[in-house]
Amino acid sequence: MDTEPASSGRTRLALLSPRGPLYRHRTGIWKKSLRYAPLTLTTLAALIPQELDVDVMLVDEGIDAIDPNITADLIGISAITGTAPRAYELADHFRRRGIPVVLGGVHPTLMPEEAARHADSVVVGYAEQTWPQLLRDCAAGRMRARYEQGHTLDLANLPFPRRDLLPASRYATMHTFEATRGCIHRCEFCVVPTAWGRPLQRPVADVVADIRQMRSRQLIFLDLNLISDSDYAKELFSALVPLKVQWGGLATTMIAWDDELLDLAARSGCRGLLLGFESLSRESLRETRKLFNTRHQYREVVTRLHERGIAVMGCFVFGFDHDTQETIDATVQLVLEANMDLPRYAILTPFPGTPLFRRLQGEGRILTEDWSRYDGQHVVFQPRNFTPERLLRATETAWKQSYSLRAIAKRLLGSRTLLHIAIPANLGYRYYAYRLHRYYTCDWFLGPQAALPRASGLSE
Repeated sequence: MDTEPASSGRTRLALLSPRGPLYRHRTGIWKKSLRYAPLTLTTLAALIPQELDVDVMLVDEGIDAIDPNITADLIGISAITGTAPRAYELADHFRRRGIPVVLGGVHPTLMPEEAARHADSVVVGYAEQTWPQLLRDCAAGRMRARYEQGHTLDLANLPFPRRDLLPASRYATMHTFEATRGCIHRCEFCVVPTAWGRPLQRPVADVVADIRQMRSRQLIFLDLNLISDSDYAKELFSALVPLKVQWGGLATTMIAWDDELLDLAARSGCRGLLLGFESLSRESLRETRKLFNTRHQYREVVTRLHERGIAVMGCFVFGFDHDTQETIDATVQLVLEANMDLPRYAILTPFPGTPLFRRLQGEGRILTEDWSRYDGQHVVFQPRNFTPERLLRATETAWKQSYSLRAIAKRLLGSRTLLHIAIPANLGYRYYAYRLHRYYTCDWFLGPQAALPRASGLSE
């Protein structure tokens, strides 16, 4: 779709990240949100071509309200599936005001035709190449209806995210980084293989340079699987050692069975890892294509990380076809016996475009396509061994059992890892665990915050 050139003078660009169910309410027991700073909007701001005269503003609705009367010549909105309805609401509003809107992120990447009904242009895939071109085209009055990621995307020599454009005082930390994208595994329920394609890596030297220029001492890697390429991970961890930082990130249980990698992670300053255990059932892991999780006992995984001073956020999913009430009960028991620092439970969610969604849709088991409910804490499909209501209540009970005061004391006394962080984080989780009808899901060792992030491009 062609558009008229932007208003004369400076182009006023607004980049928006809409809120999801996690942020319908306030900050619980905390005086401020413990959300960590996302990289999406700051990365897009950094990619604005220098030759264009652009005045850019960023609004993360997770911490701040979006003014419906924003003055802008162009608006970019990044959406995940859970925030898609809000993104469309905002897009429709601003288009009625005559402002062109660009939609991107994981949901528009998975559902570009749907997104196109609410946008003047849709960015599909990562946006490092397409976003600068879109802005140039918009300035020239020839913005296209769709921009798609090419096959030559390279993460080397990219500008550092414009973190200065977000209010640092509103986040638990601004020190979020990305070293890799994607994952080598093809889990049935995961959007990553469908949306983002092949894994990508930033040169280690670029990651280190970003950390140095931020003068970071405590940081979070937002990568979906930081150890997807173990050789790259070892190179990265070796480079972190002299920086004397402390960091947390996401990985798979496979890190526990590579002594060199695990020892390097600890030496490099790793103090917390989110691990996707998913299920205790071999049949469920086979169903989700994650059989590598069955190689060893989960308790030993936790023990090996604790021995190196690394806290464990253990993530489990309920609702696989082989799951029963006994599966859920055994999971809670394992969490307590293994002394997991921060357990987390999600309800299986068939995100659109994934093999899981296609299978359940073919079986007539998708109950709703209200994307706002695709948040990991609603039942949006017909489970095989539960009614939707029973699965929801069983998940709520698992949260409450795991975050009773007795359970917290048992787990943390057994772990004794990062207690100065784990104690307040667990108390924060306890608050949410007993209010799941109001607060949905939490995120990791800093305390309750946004669910899994997505970094650059118009994604989150």
